[in-house]
Amino acid sequence: MHSAKSLTVQSPIELSSTQMQAWMERLIERARRFGERGEVPVSAIVLDHHGRCIGHGINQRELNNDPLGHAELMAIQQACRLRGDWRLNDCTLLVTLEPCPMCAGALVQARVGQVIFAATDPKRGAMGSTVNLATHISAHHRMTVIGGVQAEEAKEMLSSWFKQRRQRSDGTGAAPFQTDSTTC
Repeated sequence: MHSAKSLTVQSPIELSSTQMQAWMERLIERARRFGERGEVPVSAIVLDHHGRCIGHGINQRELNNDPLGHAELMAIQQACRLRGDWRLNDCTLLVTLEPCPMCAGALVQARVGQVIFAATDPKRGAMGSTVNLATHISAHHRMTVIGGVQAEEAKEMLSSWFKQRRQRSDGTGAAPFQTDSTTC
C-alpha cells in the first residue's frame, strides 16, 4: 500500500531581483568553469520553498555521451531523490539558458512551481522563445516563468564558448571533453 502524500503545498520562494541575480551569477560562473573543460556551459539548481539548494546540475552530454545529460534534468533528479518525491510544486529551478522542449517537458512533469532562466534560446527555447510548454494547452501543470535574469552575461558566455568550440573543432563540430580532478 502506498502512503498518501500531504496535500498541503507550499508556494515557491519569492526571490528578490537581487537574489535572482546573485544566484544566476553563481550559476554562470559554474557553467563557465565546466565550459572550460569542454562541456556546453549550462548550469541549473533547484531551490526548495525555504530557498535551500536541493539539487544542482551541469550539462553532462559530452562527459557521459548522454543526449539526456542536460543541467535541468540533473538538478531535478537530484532534488527528487533528496526529497523522496517527484513533485516539486514548491520549488524553483534557476538555469543559465532557457530550457529546451525535453527539459521544459520534464519541468511540467515534475510540477516545478517556478522557473527562472538567464539567456533565451531562439532556436530551441521552450519557455517562450519557440514554444511555451509552461502554458501549452497540453500541460497539466502551470508554473511561473521568469526569463532574462543576467541574460547578457549568460548570452555572452554561451556565444563565446560556441565560437571557441568551432575554432578548435576537428571538422566534426566536436571538441574532446577535458577532464581533471577538480570538483564542483
